[in-house]
Amino acid sequence: FMMRQFVVFFVLHLALLQYVASLTKGPRKIQSFFTRVRSLVPLKRDHGKGFTRNKDEIDNNIQTMFDQNKAWKKAKDAEDPDFFNNLGSKHEPRYMWIGCADARVPAEVITGEDAGSIFVVRNVANLVVNTDFNLMSALQYAVKELKVPHIVVCGHYNCGGIRAAMEQRDHSSPLENWLRNIRDVYRIHRKELDAIKDPEKRHRRLVELNVVEQCLGLYKTGKIQKARMANYMAGNPKHGYTTPCIHGCVFDPATGELKSLNINFRKYINELHEVYDLYGEDSEEIAAEVAAAALQD
Repeated sequence: FMMRQFVVFFVLHLALLQYVASLTKGPRKIQSFFTRVRSLVPLKRDHGKGFTRNKDEIDNNIQTMFDQNKAWKKAKDAEDPDFFNNLGSKHEPRYMWIGCADARVPAEVITGEDAGSIFVVRNVANLVVNTDFNLMSALQYAVKELKVPHIVVCGHYNCGGIRAAMEQRDHSSPLENWLRNIRDVYRIHRKELDAIKDPEKRHRRLVELNVVEQCLGLYKTGKIQKARMANYMAGNPKHGYTTPCIHGCVFDPATGELKSLNINFRKYINELHEVYDLYGEDSEEIAAEVAAAALQD
């Protein structure tokens, strides 16, 4: 109620200022002030739908997306008349992509893949955080239901999240809470990173090391371990190698190049397995998983 009174008072006060300014044709400061404030106030209120100031301009901007969609659909129909029939009838992606939310790193575009081939999850600085229910749910779905054979963690140079984490200032919650995961990566590799004197080269190296740590974060999860162990115990029947495979790569927006980091995961796993391993070859749960998979096949 008090807020409503304040709004009414504020609007009446502005109306009075406008009236005075119109009578006296000044002072200029009053007119200037009113003009600035009025630009912040909607010209019209469409109850239930929000403010409608500049609605035509907004509609025109968003319409571009729909126009481009029509052009894309037309091109696809001409290229492959069955494309959308196939796309709508099944969902069998070959890859899960964990990437940065940065608009310059769209998975399908930079890899040349088509719609339906990549199952995508993106967040600030492509992090694998075990309390991120969005990513963990997507990971479970990709591994358990979609059975994707490859999971890619992709970072990129000139990453705003990495740069922010390298600054010694509080970016406030919740962003700062998120960036702390990158600061932890820096702490783990501080000796190597501090030895790099050039700030840009240090940034680029942290981008790469962050990808490595996020890949290791995947190996630490129960879902990945269970799927890989079950696949291994079953003799890798579908692909001939243990899946899902984890891959780390980095994209450079300045050149368009996507490069593999060629991470020696076996080295890391040998160092960490005594701490993080959740399943052994004699696990009853793994045996049940193998038996269930065999029945499905």
